[in-house]
Order: sequence, then C-alpha cells, then structure tokens
Amino acid sequence: MTEPSRTRRMTGVGMVLVFVYGILALAATGRSTVQILRDFDEAPLAYSLSAVAAVVYILATLALMFAKSRVWYRIAWVSVVFELVGVVVVGTLSIAAPELFQHATVWSLYGSGYFWVPLVLPFFGIWWLVVHHGPSRVPAEQAVPVEQTR
Repeated sequence: MTEPSRTRRMTGVGMVLVFVYGILALAATGRSTVQILRDFDEAPLAYSLSAVAAVVYILATLALMFAKSRVWYRIAWVSVVFELVGVVVVGTLSIAAPELFQHATVWSLYGSGYFWVPLVLPFFGIWWLVVHHGPSRVPAEQAVPVEQTR
C-alpha cells in the first residue's frame, strides 16, 4: 500500500491568518493575566471578558492550524463566529453603556486598543474557512477501509 502524498496544510494567507491569531492570543492572554492578577476587583466583568477573548483566540489559532480535520474545522467556525459576536456585542455595549466597561477589554470599542484587528480578523477567518477549507475540502473522518484479500 502506498502512502498518500502529503500536502502543506497552509500557505500564504492561511499562514498569515494563523500568525495574526497567534499574536492576538498572546496579547490577550498577557493582558488578561495582568489585569486579573493586579486589578480584578476593579472591573471583574471587563477583565473576565479579556480572559474569554484570550481563550477564544488560542482556540481559534489552534483550530485554524488543524482545520483539515472535520472536528477542528467545526471548532474553527465556532471560535471565529464567537469572536465576531463577542467583539460586536462588547464593542456596542462599550459605546452604548460605557459604565459597564470603565476599564478596557480586548473587545472594547470594537478592539480599538488593538487597532480594530479584533473586529476585522474574524471576517478574514470566515473568508478563509469558506474559500480554502469548505466542506468539500475537508476529508470525512472515517475508518480506513480494510483491504480485501483474495
């Protein structure tokens, strides 16, 4: 039995996308860790949301890296859509009800503290999942068929 040819998981835009998600994951993790350790009692909602954002970015980074599997493909969709909803909801609330977010989160003001990358990034993530990893491109997870012997 011959081994199937190996193809690179990502090239070009996919590598840049994962790299940016990874940087954002590190930034959000660092920010939320410092906020929680130093000043959690000042803004528990805002700092907890920063921690949630960090987890979402870590998960999205991993899921986009391994999106060739159906499970990781689904996780990528959930994490990227959750990120988009989070940044839109928190961004809108930080404008409409600023008393809720007297301390900034990663997603406050639509991610303005990160040059609006948190607002733009999920759109690129969704585009990449649709164009480069659509359902027809993700192999079905199934058992390896047993070869029939004669």
